[in-house]
Amino acid sequence: MFEAGDLREWRGHDVVDNEGHKIGTLESVYVDTGTDQPSFATVTVGLPTRRRLVFVPLHLATVGPAYLKVQYAKALVKEAPSIDTDGELPAAEEEAIFRHYGLVFRPGGGGERRLARR
Repeated sequence: MFEAGDLREWRGHDVVDNEGHKIGTLESVYVDTGTDQPSFATVTVGLPTRRRLVFVPLHLATVGPAYLKVQYAKALVKEAPSIDTDGELPAAEEEAIFRHYGLVFRPGGGGERRLARR
């Protein structure tokens, strides 16, 4: 596992899929509010006039010389729930992100958010 602080330094670098195909560029890191560990990243994708941020899990992600490699296929990531490049992730949409990747979603003990941008 790598630290969230280390990942933030990769902002603007390429994000590639499990086969090395470029998905987009790293925009930000979201941590699990229960553990404060990196959980998801947002990746800038799309044409210059239609850019959006898609979410991708950081579980088993690795860093290379100038890229962050995630363990999911490019097509799956590009179909993931997204937000506008200047948007915020609504708490009600967190579960859809987990479900898209077949991950179990558990809200915080008091019903609080599961993901927080760092």
